[in-house]
Amino acid sequence: MTGYLDELTEPLVAGNRRALSRAITLIESSRADHRDRAVRLLGELPPRQALRIGLSGTPGVGKSTFIEAFGKLLTGRGLKVAVLAVDPSSTRSGGSILGDKTRMETLSRDPNAFIRPSPSQAQLGGVARRTREAIRLCEAAGFDVILIETVGVGQSETLVADMSDLFILLLAPAGGDELQGVKRGIMEIADIILVNKADGELLSTARRTVADYSGALRLMRKRPNDPEGFPKALPVSAYVGDGLEKAWENMEYLAEWRREQGHFDGRRAEQARGAFLAELRAGLLARLEAPEVQRRMRAAGDAVSRGEVAPETAAVQMLDWLSTYPAQDPA
Repeated sequence: MTGYLDELTEPLVAGNRRALSRAITLIESSRADHRDRAVRLLGELPPRQALRIGLSGTPGVGKSTFIEAFGKLLTGRGLKVAVLAVDPSSTRSGGSILGDKTRMETLSRDPNAFIRPSPSQAQLGGVARRTREAIRLCEAAGFDVILIETVGVGQSETLVADMSDLFILLLAPAGGDELQGVKRGIMEIADIILVNKADGELLSTARRTVADYSGALRLMRKRPNDPEGFPKALPVSAYVGDGLEKAWENMEYLAEWRREQGHFDGRRAEQARGAFLAELRAGLLARLEAPEVQRRMRAAGDAVSRGEVAPETAAVQMLDWLSTYPAQDPA
């Protein structure tokens, strides 16, 4: 590392929202020169910590409504809240609506809140390609709580748990069939299940749903990094604000218990190692895009399709060649 200091570093660390927005745009860029600058910027950030809360839920459950109401609760307590909302990208055009600022109109005007929608760009796990880095930027900018809203419940979406301190699953009042439809994998990593829309005519249904999920959670094996009574299910209503205070109290209690027991720092250390391995894999895959590598892969594939060489043999030969192939600039 040289003495060079990126022009975004100082205003970002001072909490300048414009600098934060520009920094996130920088890390999301695919240009090689932008990537080099982003890596340098990330290396200059101070080691600040915020409470990272991952939030997932089925489409239509009211994630945006919940985040706005919950975010206003937190900012009302003097906390600075960042929302990283991932919008699904079109598999055809690659475009994304990025409408979360519109859906969270009140929170977006709050001076203690920052909302950044990002396209998922076909990234598995319900999170954007550079969500981990955006989290670090928000921490450096002095935010106390970072909410990571994912695309929606799916088999591979549990990746959000690998970058958050608490994982919250938001569900709607439902019956037994819907309960069976929730993936066991996502149930096993949820720290707190919040049954939203617990108001009006749906209140009694929501309470029954909470009881159903509470029973299902008790049947699962207790996790070593949970205090007694966790994971748990709670009713909330983002529309009228009921249950939000209790939900936050439980999140604070769980996070503090994990800090005292050493689980919090241990989890962060594991996540950092996972981020390193993920970045390494992505870098290795990017090298396969080099023109000469692509030409050889096409030639090997053609030979396999003609039956001239077995797929396994062609793969071994390609790997042997790659081990001696000089690294090329992705640009």
